[in-house]
Amino acid sequence: MSIEKLEEGEIQFEMTDPRKAYGETLVALGKRNKHIVVLDADLSSSTRTSKFANEFPERFFNMGIAEQNMMATAGGLATTGKIVFASSFAMFATGRVYDQIRQSIAYPELNVKIVATHGGITVGGDGASHQMLEDIALMRVLPNMKVIVPADAAETASAIKVAAETAGPFYIRLGRTKAPRVFPEKHQFELGKAPVLREGDDVTIVAIGLLVSKALNAAKSLEKEGIQARVLNMSSLKPFDKEALLKAAKETNGIVTAEEHSRIGGLGSLVASFLSERHPTLVKLVAIPDVFGQSGEYNELLNLYGLTTTNIVSKCKEILKK
Repeated sequence: MSIEKLEEGEIQFEMTDPRKAYGETLVALGKRNKHIVVLDADLSSSTRTSKFANEFPERFFNMGIAEQNMMATAGGLATTGKIVFASSFAMFATGRVYDQIRQSIAYPELNVKIVATHGGITVGGDGASHQMLEDIALMRVLPNMKVIVPADAAETASAIKVAAETAGPFYIRLGRTKAPRVFPEKHQFELGKAPVLREGDDVTIVAIGLLVSKALNAAKSLEKEGIQARVLNMSSLKPFDKEALLKAAKETNGIVTAEEHSRIGGLGSLVASFLSERHPTLVKLVAIPDVFGQSGEYNELLNLYGLTTTNIVSKCKEILKK
């Protein structure tokens, strides 16, 4: 499954591997802190927690294909003072285990970090049964839960470190594929902050995950037509940067959100809901419509559901026409 294919005029970003960054960061954290333990549901080679398992077998627990038990066990371990990382595919790490996350992790506000891989439509050939398009909505609605969607490997590594150092439950969403490099290797993720990746005063593009690179390409494309687009990376979805969002709404003509998630309950819903009360603003969504996914090649699926640089550009122009 390749993501090298570019739309016309797009810049070639260096590719990074967020899952690899997760596995390597877990090992580094494990060397410094003996209280870190890792659980996986028989997918450690895919989630890359196998790296931690090889280094610290006494602190790694393969729970088998029993994700509900994994989350309940994660909560139990957290009550003993452990910092618990629990991983599986996003479909199994949120949908299959929602009751256990709600009752045994979020409600008691335990120190469990759920790091899910294979989020979104770009799982590809595995199809709708494995393409989790609703996980951000499920996790955002839970009190006490912090939600992060890193843009690349560097941000993934930094976010994992922040999660380990911050008390309470986290949900961190990673994809299956490699991701274009947006940040330098030493990037420092800040919880609750949305860094401005590009300045502009005509329109704002707010993006997360894989769509951040496409937002940057859209801004470059718009610049050729004399349109200055501001780009925000909203990787910290909960808590989110209210000040940066409000500032963008006041200083530009409208906002386009871009995400690899259902248009219901994700980034677009967050932005529209917040601004409707604080500073009513025209918001256009680039997101997956209210449908289930389907099997297909990576780029075919992105094009099918409009998760493209071209569509982001189009939405920006729609705002400016208003």
